[in-house]
Amino acid sequence: MPLKPVIKEFKQLLLNDPVERLYMERMITSIPKLTHKQLAEGRPPKDVDSLLDHLNSLLSQAPEFDEKLTVGTPISALLLWTLGSPYGFDAYRRVRINNMFKKVLAVYKDFLDSPQSRYVLNTGKNGWFSPAALKKIDMSQYQHDPKAKYFGFKSWNDFFTRKLVKGVRPISDPDDNKVVVSACDSTVYRIRHNVKRFAKFWLKSQPYSLHDMLAGDEHYVNKYVGGTVYQAFLNPFNYHRWHSPIDGTIEKAFVQPGYYFVQSEDVGEDPTIQDGSEGFLTNIQTRALIYIKADHKPLGTVCVMPTGMVEISSCNIHPRIKPGYKVKKGEELGYFAYGGSTHCLFFEPNVLKKLIPKKDEFIKMGEKLAIAN
Repeated sequence: MPLKPVIKEFKQLLLNDPVERLYMERMITSIPKLTHKQLAEGRPPKDVDSLLDHLNSLLSQAPEFDEKLTVGTPISALLLWTLGSPYGFDAYRRVRINNMFKKVLAVYKDFLDSPQSRYVLNTGKNGWFSPAALKKIDMSQYQHDPKAKYFGFKSWNDFFTRKLVKGVRPISDPDDNKVVVSACDSTVYRIRHNVKRFAKFWLKSQPYSLHDMLAGDEHYVNKYVGGTVYQAFLNPFNYHRWHSPIDGTIEKAFVQPGYYFVQSEDVGEDPTIQDGSEGFLTNIQTRALIYIKADHKPLGTVCVMPTGMVEISSCNIHPRIKPGYKVKKGEELGYFAYGGSTHCLFFEPNVLKKLIPKKDEFIKMGEKLAIAN
């Protein structure tokens, strides 16, 4: 297959820069010794050229349905072996390497936005309209045309960011501004109180570091010191749009650039572990930051922070979500393209009377999440 321009550029970078090539080579040669079970799940790359050649072919492959969900997307299936290698931890933090992966993912997103990506929207075993897939997804919840080819979706991303049928996610207590609702369909990962301004987020506990999560914006860091961070994650079968947890006014909304494919060393040298770095990723990964001044004044300002994971890093804020816009509880804020991810909600100190969900509990968008003072 002819090399795409972005892969040619990647190869040229490594040809011209021996230091970056050293990191890329060593992240492959330092892949931990694999068990028979791990080897049965896939083949790790042998060298840099084979990795980039394989990556080149994947830029024209859409994610297939995988009931076991061992791998969410094709690029992760290739790179996950290197994520858990000693040099992989460092290589993906190299600025020039990270910038190249950013360009690669932009090309991949263009493909997934195109009609050519719809070939996986079929009824075959690995198709997203197979009986097993439809059982996981329950398309009756989503806007689609079951009589149309590809159910009427224009691309893979159009399918993956599908919109809900009106009324299937009722908003809890829409007229009670003390009630905060879930921003996403998601599973609770962690809830932390008395969050610190700075923290050594590379430690095994992966604490939240407000200065790093909020991109060093001291105005907002000061608001949340001593407050609460709620984090929950989405899997590839979940609804992928984010909604406002409160009634309020948008103060600020933007996407903060970050890293891709970075993990915490504390998850260990296991090439199959990605979810173990979720807390760490909120400090460094590409993410959206949306600050909402609550109509219920005691609640102060609530921050919604959708965060990318591995190649699932496309945070898209709705064009109307700009400073001064009045947003209603349950109104859409934006969406993740091509995959599942994680998100955080930030609350100021002493503004919540009760947080309802517990760790590992699944909560739908619009369900009651917390009660404010």
